[in-house]
Amino acid sequence: MLKAELRKKYMQKRKALSSDEAFLLSEKILDHFLDYFKPEKGQKVHVFIPIEKFKEINTGIFIDAFLQNNIRVFVPKVVADDLISVEINKDTAFETSGWGISEPISNEDSGELHFDYVITPLLYSDAEGNRIGYGKGFYDAFFQSISGASKKIGVNYFSPDEKIDDVWENDIPLDYLVTPTEVLSFFKGEE
Repeated sequence: MLKAELRKKYMQKRKALSSDEAFLLSEKILDHFLDYFKPEKGQKVHVFIPIEKFKEINTGIFIDAFLQNNIRVFVPKVVADDLISVEINKDTAFETSGWGISEPISNEDSGELHFDYVITPLLYSDAEGNRIGYGKGFYDAFFQSISGASKKIGVNYFSPDEKIDDVWENDIPLDYLVTPTEVLSFFKGEE
């Protein structure tokens, strides 16, 4: 299927979830993430803050778990046309952006280029790690700017049942996908 068709289809599937269903599925995704990757104290995780009106995965529970375990947390913030990484802690002050996203008030880019994990928003990922976002290209540009050793991990309510037919040259695939039922690796020879 084409990205535009898949984007529309999975946005509708997401909207059909109740708030309770979305929260329970988010908890299962977090559990799979923690069980599979076993993040440790001092590691660095870049994690998006969800757009609630789009029923994105509730990463607030991820952030709470990371901060409780002394894992360093970085969140994205769009400043001008660039995605920067702001390090946060339990005392960070937030405001709501024009997109309806809770963002740190600070515009100070951490300058960090190596993350252990980059938890990536998406509407859909296929079984090869190709992802569909909202079409702005922020994460493809971000992936190009960070260390190639950073694990790019998509999180989604839905399994990758359909192939994306119009993958573009500049699209950067995920390394892993975490769903409520499984963790998929897109590295050859790895489960």
